[in-house]
Amino acid sequence: MRITLIGSRHFGVTTFNMLREHGVEVARVVVHDGEDRLAAAARAVGIEVVVQADPKLVTTSEIAPNTDLIVTAHSHARVSKDALAAAKLGGIGYHPSLLPRHRGIAAVEWTIKEGDPIAGGTVYHLADRMDAGAIAAQEWCFVKKGETARELWERALAPLGQKLLAEVIEYAKTHNALPAKPQDEQFATKAPALSPH
Repeated sequence: MRITLIGSRHFGVTTFNMLREHGVEVARVVVHDGEDRLAAAARAVGIEVVVQADPKLVTTSEIAPNTDLIVTAHSHARVSKDALAAAKLGGIGYHPSLLPRHRGIAAVEWTIKEGDPIAGGTVYHLADRMDAGAIAAQEWCFVKKGETARELWERALAPLGQKLLAEVIEYAKTHNALPAKPQDEQFATKAPALSPH
């Protein structure tokens, strides 16, 4: 299975390492910043790195040829419809909420702000609308009292993302398809960036 990984930062690197441990071929890494630690990790093992021409959009030409699956890990760029069509199985991403709740860039912060007792993570199909694609895997966890967004992410949600992505990739390798359950729009909430006070 050939994967194009789009991402950044620590979660991008841990996802990159997890993919390689699962015996899939990371054909190319796509980043919005050539100095990012994910770019460095890929270059260190001789994997091609492409820097997005537009930091907000990933285009078809940036996806490796003969890609089976696109995986995003800490990427805030939209993957174009044509780029998704270029990969045999389309694309998946990890969102640190129980989608359709808290769609948006600040899901973990909104989980804390709203006082949610339960949080979770979702591996979802990349689609035209942000965080609105079908669900491939989902799992919940409790939120500790007084926990910050960063603490919740590091303790529970980042590790959960690795576990769920690994499960979906194993499924894809075995079945040559992805599980898909549509999101229930009546429960959708937005999680836009919170302005600093």
